[in-house]
Amino acid sequence: MSTYRTLKLSSTSFYKEKGSKFYGYAFPITTKEDVKNRLSEIQEEHPKARHICSAFLLRTGDQEYYIANDDGEPSNSAGAPILGQIRSANITNTYIAVVRYFGGTKLGVGGLIAAYKQSAAEAIEVNKIIEVEPQDSFSFKIGFDKMGSILSVIDKNQLNTKIENLVDGVQIKLLFAKKDKEKIMSLFDRWELN
Repeated sequence: MSTYRTLKLSSTSFYKEKGSKFYGYAFPITTKEDVKNRLSEIQEEHPKARHICSAFLLRTGDQEYYIANDDGEPSNSAGAPILGQIRSANITNTYIAVVRYFGGTKLGVGGLIAAYKQSAAEAIEVNKIIEVEPQDSFSFKIGFDKMGSILSVIDKNQLNTKIENLVDGVQIKLLFAKKDKEKIMSLFDRWELN
């Protein structure tokens, strides 16, 4: 997989139809775990919501994963229209949830489809779509004796890292574009890293 299109950041939308209120939330994601975390946040923010319908589309390599959830609405009246908007925008690695508060007037299946579709579309519309290169990472532990040499290579090549101090050394995580993996790994060939 080369580059892919996704959302730059999180965004929200609000749509009202016949008294029902629809709050849309759109997020860029990289894992299924991100979906669970975002849904938990929305559930905490809207504990009295009648429905939290959602969809995500995630691509890793050549694999595509997606789920559309109607959360108690009539079958395919909520999750499918949300997923349809993700696909229409030609984006991936995206999660959209729409919270519905019932307003007293039934919308019918057609009305629900239109409302969920509109909420998802607006949450995408107010966001920015970006091109992203697939990322990879490599983690290893080193003792303090090797730290100076390895940090010198990291600084010289301006590598994106996360460093965690340990009792007997440090844990280093290198983050880089997948296409650069071989080049990055070769910088550390002289050390046996694991």
